[in-house]
Amino acid sequence: MATIIPVASFDCVVFGATGDLTTRKLLPALYYRYKDGQIPGTSRIIGASRSEMSVEAFRERARDALKRFVPARDLDEDKLGAFLDHLDYVAVDGAGDDGWEDLAAKLAERPDQVRPYYLATSPDLYGSICRNLSVHGLIGEKSRVVLEKPIGKDLKSARAINDAVGEVFPEEQIFRIDHYLGKETVQNLLALRFANTIFERLWTADVIDHVQITVGETVGVEGRAGYYDTSGALRDMVQNHLLQLLCLMAMESPLTLDANSVRDEKLKVLRALKPITPNDVQAVTVRGQYAAGAVDGKPVEGYRADLGGETASRTETFVALKLEVQSWRWAGVPFYIRTGKRLPQKLSEIVVQFRASPFSIFPAESFGREPNRLVIRLQPEEGIKLEVMTKDPGPGGMRLRPTNLDISFEETFKQRYPDAYERLLMDVVRGNATLFMRRDEVEVAWAWADSLLKAWADRPEPPRSYPAGSWGPTAAIALIERDGRTWHEEMH
Repeated sequence: MATIIPVASFDCVVFGATGDLTTRKLLPALYYRYKDGQIPGTSRIIGASRSEMSVEAFRERARDALKRFVPARDLDEDKLGAFLDHLDYVAVDGAGDDGWEDLAAKLAERPDQVRPYYLATSPDLYGSICRNLSVHGLIGEKSRVVLEKPIGKDLKSARAINDAVGEVFPEEQIFRIDHYLGKETVQNLLALRFANTIFERLWTADVIDHVQITVGETVGVEGRAGYYDTSGALRDMVQNHLLQLLCLMAMESPLTLDANSVRDEKLKVLRALKPITPNDVQAVTVRGQYAAGAVDGKPVEGYRADLGGETASRTETFVALKLEVQSWRWAGVPFYIRTGKRLPQKLSEIVVQFRASPFSIFPAESFGREPNRLVIRLQPEEGIKLEVMTKDPGPGGMRLRPTNLDISFEETFKQRYPDAYERLLMDVVRGNATLFMRRDEVEVAWAWADSLLKAWADRPEPPRSYPAGSWGPTAAIALIERDGRTWHEEMH
């Protein structure tokens, strides 16, 4: 069992305390950290929203949420009751003036606590909440503010948000969260690359043929149709999650694991991304939108119906891209990325395809000359798999077949791995920003995404339809297969 290191005592104020993110992710994450003994008994989680509610009513809401979103085997009634005792509540209007004096009075009870302010609200409120925190004297050396995505919908709006928050919080106290970076496997990318010379010395264009990054979701837009139809897959997933994964795969070794050293190297990758122009947008991009189909054997409706009607929409629910990192290490190595809703399975994985051997001593009929492949699974089961060629057991000649050297983290280490939010919340309390995005990272990523959005706008074609339960439009298959390659699709 891993050693649990307690963090400093804190008062975490969660704005948007009655919202979906708090209910599904933040409260369960904090419960697990308390259950494992990482949260000191003097800490408080203070819910803040416009709803008038007693502390007891908020605790009952939290109890219901935890019973719904935490497996029954992990719910300890004694620990649950003790955790709920650490919950408090204040009615605060993030956009207005009401409730701020009550919040200030509550925080004044324990002036020496670390104070994370988690903004689980619409980004439209980030500026006003931060200004109110400043006006009421609630920002000090031990304060941090956590911003959820999306940070803007383009470069201009991202800068406006960053400016508004940056007026009252110094950059080192701003934590822009991307929960993908909190996953155990994502952090293991750093260990895999920089603690193992066997891989780092192979991490070059001479050895690697291409890289694939896939993030698939089986769900549709669910209750987020209003937001999603103004966003789309590029803004919702590619600009943040997938580009961050690409950065960790392509970055050079940082000087240290210091937050700024790591983020400096990621920034260099973002700046080296080749812009996609209107001239090549059709050759290297595919936009799709799901139609009616079946997922997990159950019929589901198409995107238009999920919006509440048959009104046409040009919003993409699927994106496949062929990207280039213009650097010495990656010259000529394509990065194929794809993400979409209503795909066959919930899946996040990175595939490093090594080049085929230039010559084989084995007869052609002995095997299909499969090149080695490294598969890094982020979900559903976190782990790393290296595909190598081995001899088929038994007599009868030299017959080869691909075999997996497979590491499942949960099976290997025989323990439950903390959820990404658990890790990231504790990093906020510690003040460790390594797994969070810096302002310049966000803005360079948006500048690249804006150029692609403009290229799409200059060639106004509707997204290609694909049936729910498929891997996207057939054009996404053609995108990679015309290069003589194929998507890695292994059902888990």
